[in-house]
Amino acid sequence: MAATPSPVGDPVEEPVEEPTAAERPRRAAYRRLPVQQRREQLIAVALELFAARPPEEVSLDDVAEAAGASRPLVYRYFAGGKQQLYEAALRSAASELTTRFTVEPTDGTPTQQLGAVLHRYFDFVGEHAAGYGALLRGGSVVETARTSAIVDDVRRAALRRTLRHLGVREAGPRLTLLVRSWISVVEASAISWLDEGRQIPADSLCAWLVDQFVVMAAATAVRDGQTAEVLHGWLELETAESPAGVLIARLRDLGL
Repeated sequence: MAATPSPVGDPVEEPVEEPTAAERPRRAAYRRLPVQQRREQLIAVALELFAARPPEEVSLDDVAEAAGASRPLVYRYFAGGKQQLYEAALRSAASELTTRFTVEPTDGTPTQQLGAVLHRYFDFVGEHAAGYGALLRGGSVVETARTSAIVDDVRRAALRRTLRHLGVREAGPRLTLLVRSWISVVEASAISWLDEGRQIPADSLCAWLVDQFVVMAAATAVRDGQTAEVLHGWLELETAESPAGVLIARLRDLGL
């Protein structure tokens, strides 16, 4: 099937043969879109497919069919084939996810602010389950150094954002390990939340993750002076009604 470029949108496709009966419904759904809109559509469709199945099991034909387009049209936008489309899809998900936790909260205690960031994070997870799943489910043979770097960039941004929230300029190895470990807990919790059909309300999950951070910080503070100093500064700003204050009261009720 030959294609000639269009200056305002998708290339004009010139069929060389009549479509089969199976093809007619898909071809009938085809409509020309502006270049950027078509690219975004293909990426969105790819994210859905990559999240539902291992990327190596997704073909460009699958993407084209789901998008109501043709395989040559997909190649027109992603000349590098499935690998280029996979990387573009991951970058799209990574970019939007990163924006969710780079906006600095200004109201509330430190743990209330941390909870606000987590709510934005889980808003993204809930609204874009496919993008999140495609971004963080590893183990695919389609993964390369570039795709791994995309995911690592998100984690580094989360690390920087959390340390900034803690008021830390230079984190020592134990404090860095604490934050990295907690970020892994957040990621694993989000994936499990999606896999289990979101049985736990997002608000409850975010509150639990804030508690996890406080408890992990307390355990680390026992062995690390920098973490102890940071945690002490945080707790001085907490109130009886804040997440940390409520957690401490409940632990006391348990005799801990």
